[in-house]
Order: sequence, then C-alpha cells, then structure tokens
Amino acid sequence: MENKPASSSKRQRLRSERARKQRQQRITTFLIIAGVALVVVAILAFPTIQRALAPVGEVVQITPQSRPNADFNAMGDPNAPVKIVEYSDFQCPFCKRFADETEGQIVENYIATGKVHFVYIPYGPGGQYIGEESKNAAMAAFCAGDQGKFWEYKDILFANHTGENVGDYTEKRLMTFAEMLALDMEAFSSCYSSNKYADKLQEGIRQGIQAGMGGTPSFLINGTKIEGAQPYEAFKQAIDNALAAAGAN
Repeated sequence: MENKPASSSKRQRLRSERARKQRQQRITTFLIIAGVALVVVAILAFPTIQRALAPVGEVVQITPQSRPNADFNAMGDPNAPVKIVEYSDFQCPFCKRFADETEGQIVENYIATGKVHFVYIPYGPGGQYIGEESKNAAMAAFCAGDQGKFWEYKDILFANHTGENVGDYTEKRLMTFAEMLALDMEAFSSCYSSNKYADKLQEGIRQGIQAGMGGTPSFLINGTKIEGAQPYEAFKQAIDNALAAAGAN
C-alpha cells in the first residue's frame, strides 16, 4: 500500500490543530460569559441577601388598643356628624407624638361615642414621603388591613419608630411585625411583594395635595385644616366647633 503524500498528512495535522484551538476558544468564551453572568447575578442578588441576613434588632411589642367600628384604615360610625382625616407619615416624629399622646383621647371621647368618624391616610407633602421606609411601612399597614389589623399594625409601626431612614422599617422587620400580630404570612407577603396597594397609596397622596395639606401630620376636621401635632385641647375645640355647626352637640 502506498503511503499518503507528506503534504496531505501535514494538512490533516493543521486541520486537527485548528479544530482543537477553536474548541478551546469556544470553551474559554463560554467560561468568560458564564463568569460574567454569575457576577451580574451576584450583584443583583446582593441587596436581597443582605436584607435576608440583616438582624431584626430589638422589637417593641404593643398592647392592642380598641378601635370602635374599625374598617380598614377608618374607624368610628361612618354616619357620625364629624369627619376627621389624618394625613401622616410613619417616619414622622410628630405623627408618632399625635399617635402616642392625642389619638387615644379622641377615640375615647369622640369616636367611641359615635360623634367622629376617623380616617388615616399615609401622606408625604408634594407626594414625597420622608423616605422609602415610609412607603414600605404604609404598604405593609394596608396589607395588614386586608386581615383586619390595620390599626394594630399602625400602632406597632409607631411603637418601633426611632428616627428617619434608620432601618426601623426594613422588609425583615415589617415581616416580623406581621408575625407578631399573627397575620397569615403567605397572604401578607404576597400583598406586600406585589405592591397591591400602590394605587391606593398614590390616591391618598393625590387627595392630600388637592386638599392643600402641608407637612405631617395634617388633619381635616369637617373640612377645617389643623396642621402639626397639636395638643388634645386644640383638637377638642375644633371637634366641638364642628359638632356645634352640625347641630350635634
């Protein structure tokens, strides 16, 4: 049998070498692309992992307070002669002061007696919340409202407020608050992660701007504006005036 010409054997070796180099190039390219993809995924996932690993920290528990005729973010008799709308930010220290010092007296003296219907609306002047934590807290409170626990969740938010944008309302803490209130966590998490109440929150902002609300907290008492965490006596006078004007003293 005749041997193949040397030139043919050389061409075959060159083709084999070229094919080997191409395979190496493809493998190298694949590894580079895969490495870049892993880095991108790690960068995108880092905030989520960081939140998941972040400590919850100390959580202040609450003693649930009675809210007459509680209905989502409202309480009291819808047919009451006086309507109060509060525009508030969960990170606002003056809003916390009103919640801690004044709201309970209004509940006891006017809401429980059928004279006042009260609505709480998360708000930020000009549509600007104090920070992302404010919006997240408001979303969580509305999701708790799905399970009839808006007011309890509101109370636990303010009980755990220590400052502005300091991590009081991280996602992990918001979930912990819900667990403390024995909410259905699957339903709560689904509501929160889907931004179910984004439109409702935006509508509250729109209403506040339309009503000319300034800082938080701000209130409308039968259309009369009160701004700031005024002492109880200021609210008492405004409510009594509204009752007199409505002929409901």
